[in-house]
Amino acid sequence: MKFLDEAKVYVRSGDGGAGSIAFRREKFIEFGGPDGGDGGRGGDVVVECVNGLNTLIDFRYHQHFKAARGGHGMGKNRSGAGGKDAVLKVPVGTQILEDDRETLIADMTEVGQIIVLARGGNGGFGNTHFKSATNQSPRRANPGAPGVEMWVWLRLKLIADAGIVGLPNAGKSTLLAAVSAAKPKIADYPFTTLHPNLGVVGLDTREFVLADIPGLIEGAHEGVGIGDRFLGHVERCQVLLHLVDASGEDPVAAYETVREELAAYGHGLEKKAEVVALSKCDAVAAEEIKAIGADLAKAAGRPVLTLSAATGKGVREVLSRLIQIMDRQREDEARAQEGAWQP
Repeated sequence: MKFLDEAKVYVRSGDGGAGSIAFRREKFIEFGGPDGGDGGRGGDVVVECVNGLNTLIDFRYHQHFKAARGGHGMGKNRSGAGGKDAVLKVPVGTQILEDDRETLIADMTEVGQIIVLARGGNGGFGNTHFKSATNQSPRRANPGAPGVEMWVWLRLKLIADAGIVGLPNAGKSTLLAAVSAAKPKIADYPFTTLHPNLGVVGLDTREFVLADIPGLIEGAHEGVGIGDRFLGHVERCQVLLHLVDASGEDPVAAYETVREELAAYGHGLEKKAEVVALSKCDAVAAEEIKAIGADLAKAAGRPVLTLSAATGKGVREVLSRLIQIMDRQREDEARAQEGAWQP
């Protein structure tokens, strides 16, 4: 399945049906009168968050969504039928933005969440609605109200508990494949990963979702490489796992490059909790690992873990550290909610 995390779609709700002008005409009935029914309401455009989707690829081939118009009113006080809704089914984590791509309309974060994006027009009143003691034969009816039309952007931000960041070929996909059932593409050249991958990681009795995004290089926020657009998929993560290739030319410079790109992207990524780990440690001598780790810890201002996804050494310690940070954050959020003011 192809991955698509942005799509522009056109939506239009249904017009309301027109009211009817009709009069009762029956044999042997002395008194007739107006009996025109009201028009039906136009259909809504509804967005529903469903399970089982992880891409917006369907909206590349189907970009126009129009709800049905309401039925017209008829004689004998018969109202028109309501128009059928148009339903857009989106994956969890989809944001709906206005055409300016900045104004947020809705954030779909839970399965089953439903919002009405565009309401259908009301049906018009039939002439029965206008009868009175002084106007016993009204010859007027209202047309239905028009529907609403707009262009909107759908932007998918994957929901994961932890995200992996780093330069290309830092071992991100290898680690994801080693700790989960995900099967990302792995090769010995840069930018093997061209779209985010998700995997469910299990450690003892705990499980969490780990996201792997394409590598960042210097100038990614200016569009160099494949840019930083995929960083949106780790905005919702509680913690970042920053992998640094221990076999690289300058691990400290590699770490600082990624941190600069996170700061340039913004959206609070540079402030997220971070676990720094040296990867590919099986390819470097133990003495060098110790020296590199000391320099990197000084630059990062935090302890540096070591791991090798190929041999599994140090992987458990890194996963345990991620779980500890996530648990601590959940406890802090729970305490904050308990201490919040309530009426």
